[in-house]
Amino acid sequence: MSTRTFRVTVRGVFDGLSAEQRAGLLERAAEHDVLRAAFTPEGSLTYDVAVRPAFTFRFLDSGEAEEDILEASERAEERARAWLEQRGYGYKNLRSTAEDLSQAPLGKRQRREAARKSS
Repeated sequence: MSTRTFRVTVRGVFDGLSAEQRAGLLERAAEHDVLRAAFTPEGSLTYDVAVRPAFTFRFLDSGEAEEDILEASERAEERARAWLEQRGYGYKNLRSTAEDLSQAPLGKRQRREAARKSS
């Protein structure tokens, strides 16, 4: 059986941040800019607290079967919760979406290469 790669996005909203927490997030905002976003096993956090209190974690996970995507989503949410709670950040509305890359539609270049291989 082949390994499937999953991209999991966990979104939420910071809740009840103290002035110090908000200042700390603003101070480190450049490290968490959307232009630095990537799907990684350890997770990549992006936010722009100056605009709104929302955040996004991006995780890369894997599994053997299609059903493993549910466990990958649960692991991602747990990692996001752990990161937030370790730092004392309140949060709400945590939710995740996951994509199995083996099921993702092919891009134009990939379709062209697949057609060339099958000819």
